[in-house]
Amino acid sequence: MRKLVYYVATTLDGFIASPDGGDPSGSEFFPITDDLIKFIVTNYPETLPAPAREAMGLSAPGEHFDTVLEGRSSYELGVAAGLSDAYPHLRHLVFSTMLTSVGPGVELVSERGLERVRELKSEDGKDLWLAGGGTLAHSLLPEIDRLVLKVNRSIIGSGIPLFNGPFAFHDYQPTSEVLLDSGVRVLVYDRVSS
Repeated sequence: MRKLVYYVATTLDGFIASPDGGDPSGSEFFPITDDLIKFIVTNYPETLPAPAREAMGLSAPGEHFDTVLEGRSSYELGVAAGLSDAYPHLRHLVFSTMLTSVGPGVELVSERGLERVRELKSEDGKDLWLAGGGTLAHSLLPEIDRLVLKVNRSIIGSGIPLFNGPFAFHDYQPTSEVLLDSGVRVLVYDRVSS
C-alpha cells in the first residue's frame, strides 16, 4: 500500500509559512542554499516545480512520489506565479471546498478528502506527497504515514502551523536524520503502528 508522506519545510517553532501565507521559499527564514538544493535534487527531485526541473535539466520520473496533494492556499501560490499546474510530471490533486475549478490536468477534491486519500493509497504506484498546507495536513492526519520535515534553524513566532487544527494526538517515531551544512535538519518520522 502506498504511503501518504508530508514532505515540507518548517521553522523550529513549527510554522510552514508566515502569517500572511505567502510563498516562504527563499525567505529569510527558509533560505534556499546550495546544500539544500543538492539534497532535494539528489533525494526528492520530483518535488521541484516544473520550471526549476527544466532549468536544472531534470526529466526523470519521481524517486519517491508519483502524486502530489495540496490545499487551496498552496495551490494558489503556484497560480499566482503563473503555474496552473506546478507539477505536471506528477498526478496533481487540490483539496478545497472554496475553489470551483483548477488547471487542466489537476483534480479538484471538494469533499470526502480522507476517503479520496484512502482510495489513492490503495492504488498501485509510488507514495503520495502532501505538499501543504497546514489545514489540509491536519484534516488528513489520520492517513499521514510519514513526515519528512526540512527543519530550518529559524523561529518566527507565528504563522501557518505545520498542522492547523484542534488537538489530536498521533504518535510518530524518528527513523532518520540528515544535517546539512546550512543548518537545515531533514528529519524523517514514521507513524507508530497501533
